[in-house]
Amino acid sequence: MNLHYERYGTSGRQPLIILHGLFGSSDNWSSLAKRFAENGYDVIVPDLRNHGQSGHSDTMTYQAMNQDLQELIDSLDLPVVHLLGHSLGGKVAMTFAQDMPEKVDKLIVADMSPQATNGTIHSKLIDSMLSVDFDQASSRRDIEAQLKGSIPDDRIRLFLLKNIVRKDKSTFRWQINLEAIKNNLGEIFREIEVANTYTKPVLFLRGEKSDYIPDKAIPRIKKLFSGARFETIKNGTHWLHADNPEDFSREVLRFLGKA
Repeated sequence: MNLHYERYGTSGRQPLIILHGLFGSSDNWSSLAKRFAENGYDVIVPDLRNHGQSGHSDTMTYQAMNQDLQELIDSLDLPVVHLLGHSLGGKVAMTFAQDMPEKVDKLIVADMSPQATNGTIHSKLIDSMLSVDFDQASSRRDIEAQLKGSIPDDRIRLFLLKNIVRKDKSTFRWQINLEAIKNNLGEIFREIEVANTYTKPVLFLRGEKSDYIPDKAIPRIKKLFSGARFETIKNGTHWLHADNPEDFSREVLRFLGKA
């Protein structure tokens, strides 16, 4: 699948590919992508399949998403890249590095581990999003009002609403492929099982207020990624790059050798 992507910086510099998380898109990373570009990187931020402006598919396995990423890298004629992935993008990045180690120079995983996680909350969020009656919504505010009862957290609700686009001049729709994502939640949240050890440098960034990379997961991470090191982003939740972009970008650039 050809992925839509945004590009920052100048081709010929060191390529850095950033993979967004579940329910996200390339737009979520524009500020940090510009910052990394200012530090000498050719930054490419794709929309994963079933997200943003990329195509939709009933299939959403890691094998399929890795193939999408490989096609993007090949189409841009990039012999090797740095790879940064957050949440779902972190799992895609981990599996891609395991499958195609020759294509990845340095790997950065933001608040995600190889272990299985519970997708119950995400399933409920999808149900809430699917319940929106767009015929009864003349504005984004109307859509938000419909979601407020089932998604009371302002931050999560506003984040999800970024997936709203206009269907025509008077109506809206979800841009994200909610049905396919819901049908593939078991795959998305499964444990990563690989036979190989990735030996190149890997930085795992943990949110101080997040439990997505618990201490008990570290031995398995080190088994799969022998060059793994860990840093904690102060005051960071699962959205650590948005909570503390200064520390996040500093750790990324230091790891890549630009700070």
